[in-house]
Amino acid sequence: MLFTKGHGTGNDFVILPDPDGAQDLTPELVAALCDRHRGIGADGVLRVVRTAKHPEAAGMAADADWFMDYWNADGSFAEMCGNGVRVFTRYLVASGLATPGPDGLPVATRAGVVRAQVGPDEISVHMTTPRVYAASTASVGALTVPGVAVDCGNPHLVCALHDGVPLDGLDLTVAPAFDAGVFPGGTNVEFVAAAEPLAGADLHVRMRVYERGSGETQSCGSGALAVGAMALRDAGRDTGVVAVELPGGRLTVTADEQGRWWLTGPAVLVASGEVDPAALGIRYDAGLADAPVSPAVGGPAAQR
Repeated sequence: MLFTKGHGTGNDFVILPDPDGAQDLTPELVAALCDRHRGIGADGVLRVVRTAKHPEAAGMAADADWFMDYWNADGSFAEMCGNGVRVFTRYLVASGLATPGPDGLPVATRAGVVRAQVGPDEISVHMTTPRVYAASTASVGALTVPGVAVDCGNPHLVCALHDGVPLDGLDLTVAPAFDAGVFPGGTNVEFVAAAEPLAGADLHVRMRVYERGSGETQSCGSGALAVGAMALRDAGRDTGVVAVELPGGRLTVTADEQGRWWLTGPAVLVASGEVDPAALGIRYDAGLADAPVSPAVGGPAAQR
């Protein structure tokens, strides 16, 4: 199997080119590829499929040529991945599969079609408008924190830390407990703390995230979008720029005057090659000999 490895602020992915949707991708294969000791290692898999060739995406073929078939590290599906869609876009452009137009590059996802504006270092994506829909709580050990449910095409629970609770002190080696009645399909959980004022941003926050299906990750783009939306709402603002600091780097969330929500950050391709599924202990019957593999791109400037 051909693959490319990429990341957005440390949230890393195995990219599998499969233009015609011929690949026999299974949860077991995804989990094996994402295994950091016996596989390539990643927070998830991005399968690159022509929209018209994927049964879940064919209805969006008139609006976008390519579908981001995103799988979590445990082999489950996710509706949206904000870092993943930027890395996916970088791959499409670097491999020559797509060229952005004046209005950007449309990408189909399970949460609908989003549009990416491609720069040399950063990519900005016009995301699904965040929707706040419930109050809830998350528990980490003996600590229970109130939070707010935010739909960004996928579910999030944004929990602001107060009363001197240190963000860095949370134990996220195990999944936070949450109300399954509010989140029957599970949820990503973000913990947020205020940060010092930052030039160029209206608001500045820090966050850590436990991602559904992947565990704690260095970054979560859709989680940053949810956190940015709550930060602006709590500040009484309809528009503005929120800088979100994550363990893997900085993402920027912008709500503009036209009511659009943008997620901006780096997207870096670091390696390309071949992987033998048999070496992962997985039987694999479908081959992809002709799909392009992009060159690794992104030096120090692209990794800021």
